[in-house]
Amino acid sequence: MSGESLIFMGSDPIALPALEAIRAGRCGPFSIDAVYTQPDRPKGRGKRIAANQIKLWAKENRIPVFQPGIMGKDERLEIQAIAPTAIVVMAYGHLLSQKLIDVPMRGVWNLHTSLLPKYRGASPIQAAMVSGESETGVSLMEVVKKMDAGPILDKEKVRIKKEDTAIDLEKKLSSISAMLVERNLEKIMSGEVSLVEQREEEASYTRKLVKSDGVLDFSRPAVELARRINGLYPWPAAKFEYEGAQIKVGLADFRDDEALDGAPGQIVKLEEDGLQVHCGRGTLCLKRLQRPGGKMMKADEFLRGFQLQVGTQLPSFPMPPLVASEPNVF
Repeated sequence: MSGESLIFMGSDPIALPALEAIRAGRCGPFSIDAVYTQPDRPKGRGKRIAANQIKLWAKENRIPVFQPGIMGKDERLEIQAIAPTAIVVMAYGHLLSQKLIDVPMRGVWNLHTSLLPKYRGASPIQAAMVSGESETGVSLMEVVKKMDAGPILDKEKVRIKKEDTAIDLEKKLSSISAMLVERNLEKIMSGEVSLVEQREEEASYTRKLVKSDGVLDFSRPAVELARRINGLYPWPAAKFEYEGAQIKVGLADFRDDEALDGAPGQIVKLEEDGLQVHCGRGTLCLKRLQRPGGKMMKADEFLRGFQLQVGTQLPSFPMPPLVASEPNVF
């Protein structure tokens, strides 16, 4: 197997530990012949065009980088010329045609951040958290034309803690992705793999998140809102309106007891630990808050500089679903 090469496709820093594991030789004697990633995009408040971290990593390691806007015939012929033994994909952002999937002798393999067949699609990390899962993980699957439906080679699990946000969970999943390629890349490159087909009847689907997903419906149970807030941080981030200002929430907890009376959405108490808001069932504790143009702060620090009045009624908005039993129902 010495000298065999591969292509890596990815656009998000979650893939960096897996990339580094391959480059460092911890997965076997394989070289990365090329990295495919999304085109440079506007970033930050100034909207300056900037490279993503995958491209920067590849440049630093002197690996050729390709950034097609689409994956068409020209890109397929380009990959055929590189002649990789296999292609590894993680958080790339492009769909691959069957003709392209058929190019590498040992196939195309995807590191997907859920325990498939649950949470296929674009936002599995957030969906698992918002849905109240106690654990999730990464599945290493062979790519087929149908979205995230290929047979599974291996999985690794992690626990979702009550205080985790999507940032925290992404770090855990990033780390175990490296473990999966270290454990399996030699098997892939030799063709000595044992695969398990997914159970289609257990599949669920997620979609690409949008900014409007950050709304909150205080008529829902507090536990649902806490999971949504934590699962959607840092983007699109949950928000509520207060006197015309959009207040962003970065961390939340909940209490199931009904000791604090009030209407859903009513601010019932200000504590050092957080802002207490009554919900359809239980009380929501908003622990980190950010005003427009400010920085995310612990609740006690935020409340020293931004006055929120007990008794204020916060508006509610219907929360769009993030998970469906079919891929095309959103």
